[in-house]
Amino acid sequence: MRFRVLAIVLVLVGIPVLAIANQSNPWDYQDRRMRERGMIGRGGLSIISGDLRNMATRSDVSEEDSDRSASRPRASKERVTVNYSAQQPNRAPDVIFVPTPQEVVDAMLKVAKVTEKDIVYDLGSGDGRIPVTAARVYGARAVGIDIDPERIAEANANAEASGVTDKVKFLNQDLFTTDFSEATVVTLYLLPSLNKKLQPKLMEELKPGTRIVSHAFDMGDWEPELKLNVGGRIVYLWTIP
Repeated sequence: MRFRVLAIVLVLVGIPVLAIANQSNPWDYQDRRMRERGMIGRGGLSIISGDLRNMATRSDVSEEDSDRSASRPRASKERVTVNYSAQQPNRAPDVIFVPTPQEVVDAMLKVAKVTEKDIVYDLGSGDGRIPVTAARVYGARAVGIDIDPERIAEANANAEASGVTDKVKFLNQDLFTTDFSEATVVTLYLLPSLNKKLQPKLMEELKPGTRIVSHAFDMGDWEPELKLNVGGRIVYLWTIP
């Protein structure tokens, strides 16, 4: 009887342990939950318009590095040394935070041909996965802008846990007033109206040749150079003329 009870306990304990082991990548787990809720498509990557040859391949990125790109080590609470809980957003956020699936993050950075020479600005950076991935996989410098201090705290914790704080920083600022003129790549996941509102600032501040990549939403009359379908999500690419 004692052995039977012990066996049952081991089985019950082993199930969550196995589940945790299979969730070594929290971003993938979160994306999987979103997919189950119908928020993410199940397809692969397909070209809709533009020249697929514009997509850079990273032969210098090892398979191990590629696997790490999708990881988001969960930081312990002790790692967050700044208390953001008492802070309030500069104003109400323009959009509700919904994370970009990691497969889309990877496609966005790839289509933008990010390298270690780039400075990537993510406008509305949320949990920081785009800047962190840009730094970890491509060695780029990256800056995340978000108006919500809770998102900034989460992003800083993720950057620290990922060991990229020397390349990544997050600013609790309004993206419509932030100076991002040093950017060579800008990533977006906003709304159509916000993209159009932001377009004059992008055109005015960014240098010619700067790449802009948007998840899900276009820029109105500004035709993209490339349009991709990534698992049911659309990615758009433009270059500042």
